[in-house]
Amino acid sequence: MRAARTASGLTQADLAGAVGVTRQTVVAVEAGDYAPSVYLALAIAARLGRTVEQLFGEQPGADRSGRETDVEVGR
Repeated sequence: MRAARTASGLTQADLAGAVGVTRQTVVAVEAGDYAPSVYLALAIAARLGRTVEQLFGEQPGADRSGRETDVEVGR
């Protein structure tokens, strides 16, 4: 989400104001410390011109916080 926000030329405060939350909420969502509601995720995606899946979909090899993890393939 952070990459999409910065690519859109928005600050955290800009995005927060556009979707009706505090800057601290945007910080927490970007850090993976807060899972946004469906309504907030849709609003963020619409403002950034992306889909919810593009912004919040789980990536293979990442844990729920979005950090990369080791993936062991069966032998």
